Amino acid sequence: MLSLYSFLVYLVEKVLPLVALFSPKIKLFVSGRKAVFANLKAKLAPSDKTIWFHAASLGEYEQGLPVIEAVKKQYPSHKIVLTFFSPSGFEVRKNNTVADVTVYLPLDTKKNALQFVSILKPDLVFFIKYEFWPNYLNELKKQCIQTFLISGVFRKNQVFFKRYGGFYRKALETFTYFFVQNESSKNLVQSIGFNNVMLSGDTRFDRVVAILERDNTLDYIATFKDSKTTIVVGSSWPKDEQLLINYINNAATSIKFIIAPHNIKTEQIATLKNLIKRKCVMFSEKENQNLADFDVFIIDTIGLLTKIYSYADVAYVGGGFGHPGVHNLLEPATFGVPIVIGPNYSHFSEAIALVHLKGCISISDSISLNECLDTLIANNDERVEKGHICSTFVQLNKGATNRILNYLLS
Repeated sequence: MLSLYSFLVYLVEKVLPLVALFSPKIKLFVSGRKAVFANLKAKLAPSDKTIWFHAASLGEYEQGLPVIEAVKKQYPSHKIVLTFFSPSGFEVRKNNTVADVTVYLPLDTKKNALQFVSILKPDLVFFIKYEFWPNYLNELKKQCIQTFLISGVFRKNQVFFKRYGGFYRKALETFTYFFVQNESSKNLVQSIGFNNVMLSGDTRFDRVVAILERDNTLDYIATFKDSKTTIVVGSSWPKDEQLLINYINNAATSIKFIIAPHNIKTEQIATLKNLIKRKCVMFSEKENQNLADFDVFIIDTIGLLTKIYSYADVAYVGGGFGHPGVHNLLEPATFGVPIVIGPNYSHFSEAIALVHLKGCISISDSISLNECLDTLIANNDERVEKGHICSTFVQLNKGATNRILNYLLS
């Protein structure tokens, strides 16, 4: 089975350059991998000690960051090597400061795995949440390298738990230890014979708790807010915006809106701005403007949303009308902000929990959206109560990073 898998990956490796001719994302996927081994040899000396972290994309990177930072402090003489599978992760975080070397992970062929692991010779390896690459895992096992899964999530419908999943179950044998997010994941791993598993929790909570310790001040956001009730719309998609536009256009002048779309392509931003009938300014045109005079602020850049949430009285988090669903709720939650989302959130345990606890409200259409926002705006006590539920939820779930580190040091 491993031979068949390896052959299929080999075929994919040969076909992708052709696909890249028609897809900008695949082009990045292919071109970014061309110089991986040369980059590693240039940046790593044979005598260097290394620790390797692998993240599928941006979300997994953010999830693993508290552990990367903690391990870096604990092992200061080691170089941290960070790999990404997806361009959406690598292109955004290729210039991060936590890793000494950041590269794409070459495709999972036997040849690539042998060459990659032989260059790194890592003392420890961490795969974040997902990503189970059999050839890499087998090579790590052959070379007796300790390998860990952190913030792991397992579901019944995964191949590991099917009758025909023996090949992938065997790949799991390479892990030294599994650190999983929830009890159901722990039970599933144990159900197929693995007892080297700990319910450590989700390291994303540690990540967002740490946000509170930094300076989140943005003077221009404070000027725009002007002490007025402000709704922050984060990571919105067109479907979210379609529902919100009517509300924004008809809201009282005492209410302000900040919109940070998920996609900041020029044409989509222009379409959004044209639909807004109130005084609207974009981040890219904010210079020499009296921001307090505007009602709507469109953030047509990236990297600011987390800090902007600290100014929110209510947060609408987008993605809940698409698949797999809603974006990151924990960032507004850590600031004690009540949250509104769309109906698709069943893949996200924190969303399920916060809806159940009533710190987060799920809406399904414009009517329920309008009712929800009207209630939150009119009732300060309800906003405070729901916000407190959100911040308490985050605080009660922190600590995964320390649990992982305590195991490594025991």
